[in-house]
Amino acid sequence: MGKILRETAKPSANSSSASPSSAAPATTSSTSVTETVRGSHQFKITGYSLSKGIGIGKYMASDVFSVGGYDWAIYFYPDGKSVEDNATYVSLFIALASDGTDVRALFELTLLDQSGKERHKVHSHFERTLESGPYTLKYRGSMWGYKRFFKRTALETSDYLKDDCLSVNCSVGVVRSRTEGPKIYTIAIPSSSIGHQFGQLLESRKGSDVNFEVNGEFFSAHKLVLAARSPVFRAQLFGPMKDQNTQCIKVEDMEAPVFKALLHFIYWDSLPDMHELTGLNSKWASTLMAQHLLAAADRYGLERLRLTCEASLCEDVAINTVATTLALAEQHHCFQLKAVCLKFIATSENLRAVMQTDGFEYLKESCPSVLTELLEYVARFTEHSDFMCKHRNEALLDGSDINGRRDLVGREVTVELKNDLAIRGTLHSVDQYLNIKLENTRVVDQDKYPHMVSDVDIGVLNFELRPGLSPFLYFDHNNSSSTKY
Repeated sequence: MGKILRETAKPSANSSSASPSSAAPATTSSTSVTETVRGSHQFKITGYSLSKGIGIGKYMASDVFSVGGYDWAIYFYPDGKSVEDNATYVSLFIALASDGTDVRALFELTLLDQSGKERHKVHSHFERTLESGPYTLKYRGSMWGYKRFFKRTALETSDYLKDDCLSVNCSVGVVRSRTEGPKIYTIAIPSSSIGHQFGQLLESRKGSDVNFEVNGEFFSAHKLVLAARSPVFRAQLFGPMKDQNTQCIKVEDMEAPVFKALLHFIYWDSLPDMHELTGLNSKWASTLMAQHLLAAADRYGLERLRLTCEASLCEDVAINTVATTLALAEQHHCFQLKAVCLKFIATSENLRAVMQTDGFEYLKESCPSVLTELLEYVARFTEHSDFMCKHRNEALLDGSDINGRRDLVGREVTVELKNDLAIRGTLHSVDQYLNIKLENTRVVDQDKYPHMVSDVDIGVLNFELRPGLSPFLYFDHNNSSSTKY
């Protein structure tokens, strides 16, 4: 068969318009952006000498912190992470502490120089080219770090350890990728003002259809707003047992400023200025208002307000208010607030002072069962204190200082007594009760204590210390040690 050919004429040069098929093709573009979301956390390790010996592979963990949508934690291994190193090195790692798979990140671990010379020990992924790219953590608990971060013997004589304390800074950069297309608009969207608008509705009283009498003061509000925010108001205003007289509902057992603050939160979704509300510019007044407002929030089922008050009270625990706050936490099931109060009272320096307050008498009368829990906290705290004291005493059994770094037996030391009398001599022994025996003793300030001076040295002195107290040993500029009682 033959082919049928159709000839198409070329458009003339002076043609007024081009055909659609000859138009240039549309061009679109997009950009892939890969960047890091960075954050850092400082982890301070106090009592380093007491952490030694906890066991190879056992660690001390920092608090969890968030970077790039993931949780992280720093793990410090005083005795190292690997059995084969036989506790020769300390280990330091950063771990993924939240659920996630194939999390790509850059890390930096810095052991801070505490001498002021800023000669920090830094291991960093940042500011340098990585041949294999960012590190990938496969799952929760995956770690990056160094099994042999620092040799223990070198660490304990370095400027990184000061006052038996180490300080570690960790930076995390989570790698994220996104694709951006061309933006063809820019519209600024204002933040929500619904709380402000409802607040103005409360202040203007326009359309109000319910009134409350609280301790002689009157407040106007709107049924639908109250019902939308509080299940208790919903039942009271629209339920089968609703109040018949909504012209004036009387509220018992509540102060007027507290109810005013309650309405403010319902409409504005925020707390009012407590100082302005109470007319008192004191922390005590704000704490008292937060206590009453927590009870009101629990009464009307306002969970967010209750938690807001609970958080505020946790931050403002004080001697004169903690017992009342503890009773409130017990009555309204605020478990975190209760734990904070118990821990605060259980310390020896706070317990006696709290017991002298009127709030403690109220606690005993209203919540006697809490006293049992308080006793358990006190016993637990005392047990912990005794444990720490025992470890300090054991650290001194061989005559070493509290960091266990220098042997003082046979060396010249100075014992400073409470009456400012200072005795210098050679340290002979220190027993488990920290009783100290000195030989070749003499008074340091002979002009101040002439009655203590004779032609010969004082001789041998024994200094007895009550069990449970720990003297502080330190080195003076003359390389001798001093002990204060």
